[in-house]
Amino acid sequence: MSIRVGYFPHNNSLFVLRHRGILERLLPEVEWVDLRALPHPDRVDPKTALPSEHSDWLFTEGGYDIIGTGFTPPLTALANQRDIVYLGISGPRVENGRLVATAASGITSAADLKGKRVGIAHGSWQTTLLLFALDQASLTWADVEPVDVDVRGGGAALLAGELDAWVGTYPGLGEVEAATELTTLVDTASVFSHPSLWFTRRDLAEDNRAAVEAVLAALQESDAWIAANPRAAAQYFVDDAEARGIPADLDAWEAALRGRPFGVRPVSEDFLDEQQRAADLLAANGLLPHTVDVRSAVLGWVGSVVTAQAAAAV
Repeated sequence: MSIRVGYFPHNNSLFVLRHRGILERLLPEVEWVDLRALPHPDRVDPKTALPSEHSDWLFTEGGYDIIGTGFTPPLTALANQRDIVYLGISGPRVENGRLVATAASGITSAADLKGKRVGIAHGSWQTTLLLFALDQASLTWADVEPVDVDVRGGGAALLAGELDAWVGTYPGLGEVEAATELTTLVDTASVFSHPSLWFTRRDLAEDNRAAVEAVLAALQESDAWIAANPRAAAQYFVDDAEARGIPADLDAWEAALRGRPFGVRPVSEDFLDEQQRAADLLAANGLLPHTVDVRSAVLGWVGSVVTAQAAAAV
């Protein structure tokens, strides 16, 4: 049985694993699915709902069986009654990005965002970061004008004055920092741990444990290589971008990778508490149809396997 693994550059671990040949050694019948090549549904209004494409493709023929994303997509999956299982999380990625405004705007805190245009990649971890930041400032989603932007386009829109604030991510955030002085409104560490995470369908986890263990083991091995060889790993991202006609800087990508944690950890109680708080806030602000029980997506043996593999890697 072929196992389909979804990948794209935003999940650094899976993107590098796609190029290393490690998983193929452990799981010969693996099929890599480039998420960028899949048809994307029309984006929804970021004022009213979260897109569910990650969970949709996990349960759609021609999609994938295992995926790695940021913080928000598994919540969307659960709220759309998708029976998923968490496989593991990374360490905190609190240096990966933050909510910023230009210094010239005069905006100095999240409390100043009422009525303002805020750029996010809607449906990603950026939605959760903004919602947590607003909640800390006693604001709601309805108090701002969220604008759905991609990683590169958001920075350009901020510089052009088309956005008042933006959740930026490295290396793209570095380009904006070089172009103008920025004010940090909310750093990631002050609101949540922002790990990468990996999840799958419950039926695959229960029926093909060997495949799940192989993917987790391959991720551990590949992530250890990234941590030891960040410049070589960065070259994969530069080559991919240049093949698509997108300028990319090797030094910037190396710096971005050096600032991120690698290695798969078991799902923790603290992480689940963060996920539950996010689910409750998303539902209360009309971004999910209802809240969910995130602990329903925990399968006991998976954490034991991740713990054992991590210990063996050390």
